[in-house]
Amino acid sequence: MPSTIWFAPWTSGPAAASAHEKDVAGAATVSVTEFTPHHPWTALGVNVAGAVLRRSWRDVTGALGLWLWVDPDPRRPRSGSVSVWRDGRDLKGFVARHDHVRVMRSYRDRGTMRSALWETESFDAAATQEAIRSFLSGRSPWPRDASTGGGRA
Repeated sequence: MPSTIWFAPWTSGPAAASAHEKDVAGAATVSVTEFTPHHPWTALGVNVAGAVLRRSWRDVTGALGLWLWVDPDPRRPRSGSVSVWRDGRDLKGFVARHDHVRVMRSYRDRGTMRSALWETESFDAAATQEAIRSFLSGRSPWPRDASTGGGRA
């Protein structure tokens, strides 16, 4: 059965030229994460933690924008994010932030994490979201540079 992937509305970051910019002129770094909990009841806490991090998104240095996503399958819920950055240094800065590290450590043993990262010369929101929807739903393989792990932070 194909997955149903729901994307939350785009949240622009401070590096976006306007509050509603989804297509970015110039190079960008795209990061996709997927968290699959070992037990379905863990999904709610993960989603709430992601929403809390999203509230501070407009203050994250180098962030162009963010989508949170969820696959609400009650037997195997998954969720994650698609974050778009000016460059990889800014992404690394966010990953090291205390609030992000706290969430990652809280859930590292409660599921598995998978991620993908790529550079683009010009970010196209619609094309990127369709590509991500394709590999999250299993219609195409994850990007070759995708990493997997137990979610260790």
